[in-house]
Amino acid sequence: MPAPLYETTLTSLPRIGRGKVRDIYAVDDRHLLIVASDRLSAFDVVLPDPIPFKGQVLTALSEFWFERLAHVVPNHLAGVAPESVVQGEAERAQVRGRAMVVRRMRPLPIEAVARGYLIGSGWKDYQRAGAVCGIALPAGLRQADRLPAPIFTPATKAAAGAHDENISFEDAARLVGAELAARVREVTLRLYGEAAEYALGRGIIIADTKFEFGLDERGALHLIDEALTADSSRFWPADQYRPGTSPPSFDKQFVRDYLETLDWDKTPPAPRLPAAVIARTSEKYREALSRLTGRTLAE
Repeated sequence: MPAPLYETTLTSLPRIGRGKVRDIYAVDDRHLLIVASDRLSAFDVVLPDPIPFKGQVLTALSEFWFERLAHVVPNHLAGVAPESVVQGEAERAQVRGRAMVVRRMRPLPIEAVARGYLIGSGWKDYQRAGAVCGIALPAGLRQADRLPAPIFTPATKAAAGAHDENISFEDAARLVGAELAARVREVTLRLYGEAAEYALGRGIIIADTKFEFGLDERGALHLIDEALTADSSRFWPADQYRPGTSPPSFDKQFVRDYLETLDWDKTPPAPRLPAAVIARTSEKYREALSRLTGRTLAE
């Protein structure tokens, strides 16, 4: 197994940001280099152990969905090879297969979440209020039940170390304007619907997913960041889906479940992961990629 990449050390470009997973560099005044590391966060805390192949999986999945769904909304890909904007083989090795050169956009201050199943914070909202983000749902639904129709449930973007907060559509409209909020809702539900139908044909249920959008210099809406990855979505194996309980997952839920067995208060520093948990998590990410795209990342 190749050595995982916990963080990049590029010197040929100025680094302008480091998120939980991605390192961001300025290419020029119109383009960015976004590198997906192998870092993994759980409960909004970055863990000390990287997951081999994770960055490559996230990048490959995003590129797959960007291309497949480009007819719905344009995206921020610039069509430039990441290896061409850095210098030296050591830097090219850091970006190869795990980076994208993208056009700079003005990001919207909301997360665009589509939910097709009742799980996670949506399930908690429903138990408390019978609704999710102000959207009333039928009584008697169980955990992980499929919703009558997918719903758009926006959220605020939290600062580092904080949790995103679900908001109503009306709150989203106040943040970005009613017309743009309606457009984001329309595009989000269409992206989710087409992706969910495709994935189900390959044995994966996309229970929910989170998109980010930005505006170009002309004010046109673009899909940015990542798209329909195991970090931004809940992927369930269709053959193991049973409503009434939280299904097994292809994402980092395997790590969350392990961490829940520990005496850890979910604040930094995070505990180390056993080798078996790291290996199994890497396997789950790669299986999602293989099922959805037919592409494999060999050890």
